[in-house]
Amino acid sequence: MTKSEPGSQDLGFSYRIRRNGELEILHHGRVASTLRGSDADDFLAEVEAADEDDAQQLMARITGNYKRGNERLASQHPRNRR
Repeated sequence: MTKSEPGSQDLGFSYRIRRNGELEILHHGRVASTLRGSDADDFLAEVEAADEDDAQQLMARITGNYKRGNERLASQHPRNRR
């Protein structure tokens, strides 16, 4: 994995390839997802072609660990006030 550049959006994701061919996506050092076979190959092809910000977003999408941008608005909606 490439190092974060100054000013880049580091979301805390990284990845490592295990000896058995599995690919682990880590979030702040903890395993968030494991990819095997063609999924792992597809991920590697995409992440190698992407810059650091795009790679971070890709890993966030794969793990399902990303914000949608409406959390604050949703908490203020009358239906969610109790």
